[in-house]
Amino acid sequence: MKKLTVVALILMLVLPFTGFAAAQCPAEGHTVVMKAPAVSKTANGQLVGVVTEFVITVAPGSGHVYIETWPLAQVDMQASARLAAQVAGQVLGVNMSKYDVFIQVKANAPIIGGPSAGGTMTVGIIAALEGWKVNPKVMMTGMINPDGTIGPVGGILEKASAAHEAGVKLFLIPEGQRIQYVQETQKKEIGGIIEINSETKRVDVVKYAEERWGLKVVEVKNIYQAVYYFTGHRIPQPKAPAYVRIDTSFLKGDAITDYQNTTEYYEKVVKALKNSNVGYETYTTLMAALNQAESLLNQSREDLNSGMYYTALSRDFQARIIIRHVDWYLNTSTQEDVQKLLKYTQEQINQSEQFVSGLKIRGVTMLQAVAAAQQRVEEAKSLLNSAWKYYYSGDYWDAIGDAAYAYERAKTAVFWAKLGERFAGGRVISKETVKRTAREYIDESSLIVAYIESMYGNAAGDLQSSIQQAEQYYEDGKYSAALFTAMEARVQGQVFLDTLGITNTTVLFDKLAQMKTDARTAIGIAEEKGVKPILAMAYYEFAESYEKSAREKGDVNDLQTAMIFYQYARETAGLFLNSPMTPSTAPASNSTGIPEIVVPGGSNGSTSTTTPVSAGTGETAWDLVAAVAIGAFLVGALTGRKL
Repeated sequence: MKKLTVVALILMLVLPFTGFAAAQCPAEGHTVVMKAPAVSKTANGQLVGVVTEFVITVAPGSGHVYIETWPLAQVDMQASARLAAQVAGQVLGVNMSKYDVFIQVKANAPIIGGPSAGGTMTVGIIAALEGWKVNPKVMMTGMINPDGTIGPVGGILEKASAAHEAGVKLFLIPEGQRIQYVQETQKKEIGGIIEINSETKRVDVVKYAEERWGLKVVEVKNIYQAVYYFTGHRIPQPKAPAYVRIDTSFLKGDAITDYQNTTEYYEKVVKALKNSNVGYETYTTLMAALNQAESLLNQSREDLNSGMYYTALSRDFQARIIIRHVDWYLNTSTQEDVQKLLKYTQEQINQSEQFVSGLKIRGVTMLQAVAAAQQRVEEAKSLLNSAWKYYYSGDYWDAIGDAAYAYERAKTAVFWAKLGERFAGGRVISKETVKRTAREYIDESSLIVAYIESMYGNAAGDLQSSIQQAEQYYEDGKYSAALFTAMEARVQGQVFLDTLGITNTTVLFDKLAQMKTDARTAIGIAEEKGVKPILAMAYYEFAESYEKSAREKGDVNDLQTAMIFYQYARETAGLFLNSPMTPSTAPASNSTGIPEIVVPGGSNGSTSTTTPVSAGTGETAWDLVAAVAIGAFLVGALTGRKL
């Protein structure tokens, strides 16, 4: 092992000065050489496609992932490489702590590479583990998600051009991204006056690449499909149950009681307002707020009757924030009264935090619920800090409003923690498990956000602030809050990439349907593994409520919120399921246990003996899309106020 480490360090030092394609693992191992497309930004800000070369070696080791880029990539690939190794191990049922992975990346220009090569790296690691050769005429772009799905990326057209220039015959892209939108600018001079017109055009990448270059483009959904196209080998894929019933009846009793209590609170505050001596303007303002709360309660009653219990709880939660805001405002007449309310809220948050942090977590279901509880405690703290800022600036109305929100949020933390206790089972889970998972999510989410900002600026909103908040939670030892905050930033970034420039609702609803299917599949797989993903089920139902609203009203904001919560459901369903406490049951394709590592016979292991059969891609009927600006469909504007 010492010899391996020493030689590895020497290799890392001398690689830039040696023949890149001939680089091999310093000890026994298997090396795979692959090419992948990336984008580079020119001096004038234009994105162009470039080809990168990946030399991927897997050898017996102790779980390290080494990566070197030359020249340096604009976006670090380390987090994506670690995730690629993790997913490769899950897919094959291999313990990656027994291997070291060496990845060397070479490009002819500085690249914005980051997460878009995640899928390629995962394929390469799987091929190296199994001793398979890869087809040099196949290339792919796409992120790798923790569940093995291929995530959306930007710059598809530029990357297709780079693939053609490299002599590739088959180009794999993430499912759902064959339709791209490009903005064309035309200049026309009339009588010395230059007129500039911009027009957004819809491009079917599959048709365009075939007609222009003879390049076949195929969408792939997951790493299993990608491996087949590259190697000709099929890895058995875990199948979701044929029937998945997503039922939140475990919340029925809570939802009924909560609705009754919130309704009683509403009636009490309405009576107090009518009996108060506030002036006309204040009365009408407060009554308008209570009318909004009443509307939410009416929706909650409808949700109860429809069996949508989590959605009903969330409506009650939203209503209660408003009711408490009015209640507390009516009961404060001095600055000291407001200060007492804020201190009272702090006491509630402290009690909630003490209860949540004192729990002994048993089993994955409880872990997911308690993780949600811990995030809500941190949200309550942040809201109270905001309330104090309003207080010191003399804005007592907003100070009371944020304090009311913080109070109710702290209460929901206790609700989720107690819900987790109901589903406790199995062995105690350590804090280190949550810490490790949080670090992985923060790193990968940071990579995605940096990738988006490198290509599109702040078009996706201020996702970077969410990453910074997640890092702060992590530094403070609030690992569950860090994990969920990073996960939410990751999801919002991916939805942005997946809907870039699209305003046609037919196309968006097609994408929504796929996200819904993926969420159901993830929930079904979790249940097959013996975990009841209560948080994922709750988010799934919440997404359904927004989907219903979007279909009835044609509201793009509701459609966007539904997308985000379906993605939350998919991500949370898989949380902690692939950690050492719940190893993957997917069998390796040609062996059990640890695959045999052999030294490849060729100089670089890139010659393929098997050419995968290209599955045909059917024509998709797309409506004509109105001209829109790239990035018009922004993520993060509205994500619903959930329980």
